[in-house]
Amino acid sequence: MKQIRYTALALGTLCVLSLSSCVKDLNRVPTNDVTSAKVYSDTKSTYEALAKVYGAWSLSENDVADLDDGFTGFTRAFWNIQELPTDEAKNAWDDAALNGLNEMKWDASTGFVQGLYYRSIIQIKFANEFLVNIDASPIDAGEKELMKAEARFIRAYQYWVLMDVFGNPPFFTEKDATGKTAPKQIQRADLFKYVESELLDILPKLKPARQQVYGRADAGAAEALLARLYLNAEVYTGEPRYKEAAEYAEKVISSGYTLHNEYKHLFYGDNDKFRDEIILSVVADGNNAQSWSGPTFFVASSFNDNVIGALVAQGKIPGIGTNQKWGGNRATPTFAKLFDKAPDDSRALILRSTPDMPKLKEFNQGVHVYKFVNLRTDGSKPLHVDFCDMDFPLFRLAEMHLIYAEASLRDASVDKSKGLRYFNALRTRAGVPTVTSITLRDVLDERGRELYWEGHRRTDLIRYKLLTTADYMWEWKGGAEHGRAVDATRNLYPIPGSDLLANIENLKQNPGY
Repeated sequence: MKQIRYTALALGTLCVLSLSSCVKDLNRVPTNDVTSAKVYSDTKSTYEALAKVYGAWSLSENDVADLDDGFTGFTRAFWNIQELPTDEAKNAWDDAALNGLNEMKWDASTGFVQGLYYRSIIQIKFANEFLVNIDASPIDAGEKELMKAEARFIRAYQYWVLMDVFGNPPFFTEKDATGKTAPKQIQRADLFKYVESELLDILPKLKPARQQVYGRADAGAAEALLARLYLNAEVYTGEPRYKEAAEYAEKVISSGYTLHNEYKHLFYGDNDKFRDEIILSVVADGNNAQSWSGPTFFVASSFNDNVIGALVAQGKIPGIGTNQKWGGNRATPTFAKLFDKAPDDSRALILRSTPDMPKLKEFNQGVHVYKFVNLRTDGSKPLHVDFCDMDFPLFRLAEMHLIYAEASLRDASVDKSKGLRYFNALRTRAGVPTVTSITLRDVLDERGRELYWEGHRRTDLIRYKLLTTADYMWEWKGGAEHGRAVDATRNLYPIPGSDLLANIENLKQNPGY
């Protein structure tokens, strides 16, 4: 893929996924005679093994038993889990797994709940296995240490996902005997400490920000994850760490990144060119990494012929850059109100089809988002007519601006004038007036305008105590047309029942499930 190709290796012992009965057992002698000893015996295959660790973000290989691959692709599952329960997105398909997310009525067997859980665990297993075997490789010692740090970053990121979404997941590292001892459960606050310590330890071992090959993690990515981790520390541990959130956001901001001048181009099919703002992405390629769970899902599920026709007629876009146009995902009218005071905001990549949403399953109702497209900024043709090329940004500079701004309002020791300056930089890029002061709600609303559909909204609403409470309503919250409060247990997802049964001696379900 582009500069880092995720080669789908048929590596039996490389992919030891015997965590539970629901993750397929690949811990066996492979019929193609490709063993770990051979994989790590030369430089080329060692790089391919690292690509496998990265590639689990982009590709699924039918590696979760009894669960369709459509549920297990990381970006698709993560997006559905983070966006569909919120004001930013609702899906019109009559699908049980999506209905539960739309209406906050999911359970321990919901497809995307299981998919995100097992995909995260699989990627952790890949990272662990890489760390177990990398020392046997003849690769240069310095490069070997760098690759170890990258694998540990990916593992830390996936543990952040599990901590944020599930709270208290099973925990295991390369030091644990795979497939022999069932992993113990770790408490959320303890997992926070682990992720924090891992990131701090690998920071000096990663390449400096903006000096790594595109698609591979560098110090900027680790600092960005630390900033996000500290911003949500009070949710995860009960102890606020806003000063540290600002500190690490500032480290990223001062590392040479700049806000890209054209917001919409950050989500085009050739957005791999925009390393000025994009810190780390899940890399995609329509020719070499074909999946229905990546950018093709984001683009195709946003459009049907009616929506495309209206956008083309209004001169918004010339098309979407793919033949795939499934329809399904759109935003709520409540979310669109964030742009009411500045309808010319360049980030308002929305089509207000109807002022309300009386039917959840009617795609033509609500607000259609054309943020993700497979167009190319130079007007050239996409690589493939069906599969899309857009890379999904995991971290952008804009998020760091907003983390600093929020921290400056939550901690008196953080420079408020700088927070306001960073806040206004985003508004200037968007072509809307700057402001002379901000509140916490202003920051939340700006996060909505800047980061919508990028997998942040559920986490943000929880931090602001708005996801489940009656303090903020949107269409179909809690399954009611005009919204209703739900039990606070919905701030966490349940651990899949299949894993509870497979590890009954160690795992305890989250309250309320």
